[in-house]
Amino acid sequence: MTTLIPALVAGAVVGSALGGLGGGGSVLAVPALIYLLGFTPAAATTAALLIVVATSLTGLVAHARDGHVRWRTGGLLAMAGIVPAAVSGALSVRIPAGVLTAAFAVLAVVAAVRMIRPRAPVRCEAAPAEPCAAGPADRTDAGRAVRAGAGLGTVTGLLGVGGGFLVVPALVTVLAVPMTAAVGTSLLVIAVNSTAALATRLTTPTSLDWAVIAPFTAAAVLGAWDGKRLASKVSTVALQRIFGASLLAVALFMLVDAVV
Repeated sequence: MTTLIPALVAGAVVGSALGGLGGGGSVLAVPALIYLLGFTPAAATTAALLIVVATSLTGLVAHARDGHVRWRTGGLLAMAGIVPAAVSGALSVRIPAGVLTAAFAVLAVVAAVRMIRPRAPVRCEAAPAEPCAAGPADRTDAGRAVRAGAGLGTVTGLLGVGGGFLVVPALVTVLAVPMTAAVGTSLLVIAVNSTAALATRLTTPTSLDWAVIAPFTAAAVLGAWDGKRLASKVSTVALQRIFGASLLAVALFMLVDAVV
C-alpha cells in the first residue's frame, strides 16, 4: 500500500508526457521506479519498457483517430530499430548497475535540455503555420532515416527508454513530417522498438514487482489520454519546458548518485 500512491502519481506523469509530447515519459519512468519504488536499475529499465509499450499503444490509438499518424514513415524508422533494440536489450542485463544508471542519467540530461530548449523547426511555404523539414518527404535520404531508426532502437534496448524525445526531431528534420503528425508517429516507433527490446529482456530471469507495475501502467494509460487532450489546449513548448525542467533535476540527482 505504501507504494501504491507513488506508483499512481508517477504513472500519470509518465502517461501525460507520452500522450501529450510523444516522448519524455520513459525517461521519467526509470528514475521513478528506482528512487520512489525501490527497483534495481535492471528491473526498472525492463519494467519501464512494459509500461511504455502499453502507454504508447494507447496514445497511438488516440492520435490515429485524429489522423495524426504517418504509418509508412513511422514504420520505416521502427523496422530499422527492431534488431538493434533486441540485441542491445539482451546485452543490457550484463552491464553493471552503476554504469547503467550513469548512462541513463547522461541521456536524461540530453533529453531534458532538448525539451527545455527545443530547436526552432523549419516552416513549410505551403502551410506557414505548420513546422516541417526543409525538403519533401519523397526526397528524404532513406539511409539517414535507417541510421536514425537503428540508433533509436539501440538506445531503447540498452536503457529501457522509448526514445520519443529523439524520434520527434528525427521525424521533423529527417523525414519531413509536420509536428502535429510527428508526435503521433513517434508513438508507433516507440511501441515497436520497446516491444522488440522487451521480448529479449523477458528471456532472462528478472524479478518484477507486478503489484507496483500494474497500477503504474494503469495510471500511465489513463494519463496518455489526458496528455493528448492537454496538448490540444496548452502550448507544446510550454509542456516540454515543464517536463524538461523536472527531468533535468531528476537526471542531475541520478548522475550524482551514480558517481558518488
